[in-house]
Amino acid sequence: MTSNIDHNSPALQDVWPSATCYGCGPANPAGLQIKSYWEADGESVICRFQPGPQHNAGFPNVMYGGLVASLIDCHSIWTAIAATYKAQGQEYGSRPTISYVTGSLTVRYLAPTPLDAPVLLRARVTELHPRKALVACTVHAGDRLTAEGAVVAVRVDNDKSRGA
Repeated sequence: MTSNIDHNSPALQDVWPSATCYGCGPANPAGLQIKSYWEADGESVICRFQPGPQHNAGFPNVMYGGLVASLIDCHSIWTAIAATYKAQGQEYGSRPTISYVTGSLTVRYLAPTPLDAPVLLRARVTELHPRKALVACTVHAGDRLTAEGAVVAVRVDNDKSRGA
């Protein structure tokens, strides 16, 4: 699956360099440290992730399903944050900060996700409301769709990500 990213722009997660989330926190040296970017279409947010042998599900060349869910979760939350900044016409990362937590996560596993190639996540907000965002996310290994996720992202007022 191809994607068109502006590699000159910082990753969405880079706005909060002290964040320690296991999946997406830049300040968590033991975490996944995923990086999400707006796609050129301005509607989708994409992330590339290279799994390693430690992400094995116990079968040869198969990624652990919990990791697939974690990738969908974190990437979808950042998609909700970025889309809300954009919809409000607010500079990305500016105060008052916009933050979300996961209200629900649903994952459909469609095929084994391999470990020996990068995966591409593509997410977009399907509905945006004052207190929540619904996000659809797909996981691709090459041209193969391996998982789909749906996240209900709940907006939080007391954002802890920047000490706000």
